[in-house]
Amino acid sequence: MAENVRDRVAAFWDAQAVDFDDEPDHGLSARLVRLAWMARLRSWLPAPRAEVVDLGCGTGTLSVLLAGEGYGLRGVDLSAQMVRVARAKAATAGVDVEFQQGDAADPPVAPASVDVVLARHLLWTLPDPHRTLATWTRLLRPGGTLVLIEGRWDQPDGTTDEGDPDLEAALPWLDGVGAATLAAALAPLVEAFAVHDLSDDPQLWGRAVHDERFALVARAS
Repeated sequence: MAENVRDRVAAFWDAQAVDFDDEPDHGLSARLVRLAWMARLRSWLPAPRAEVVDLGCGTGTLSVLLAGEGYGLRGVDLSAQMVRVARAKAATAGVDVEFQQGDAADPPVAPASVDVVLARHLLWTLPDPHRTLATWTRLLRPGGTLVLIEGRWDQPDGTTDEGDPDLEAALPWLDGVGAATLAAALAPLVEAFAVHDLSDDPQLWGRAVHDERFALVARAS
């Protein structure tokens, strides 16, 4: 990742860390939202005890949730402040999660070392998402699972509202990525995949949403 873009992205998320969990689908503080995410994750992931790396883990909410279910968790995030909050959250919950500051596009994870790669709302922050997808698939053990939770938030017409030409040039999926685009990018890299629509389940988001939100769940060869 180009240093200036990486620094801008890290600074953006550092500034968001304090109140990031105020969003219902970020902090999962509401019981129904938390249960909705757990039900979805159980349906996509292998059985507990599987080793999961949560890339772009943010404040660690999904990592802590899965660790509480018996999964082995590592979390990686570019933002030092997000990692700080995530570590405190895991300590409060009494679960063992290894959180590490690092670039999710090139994470400090050995090839073929995990059963699951999980990333939520992350691809829009990456300068080379196609290269990153190839990197992520190589982290999986044979038959491993890649879970990408993505969308084009608040932009159903496909337009961007960022208004920053430099960032738009550096981050090709800055305004999010649609399911068809992501599926086309990932298809050559995996054995099989399925797309799950998440737009019609308000419990996941703590409110009704009207934009494109989905999970792409793939199996490595």
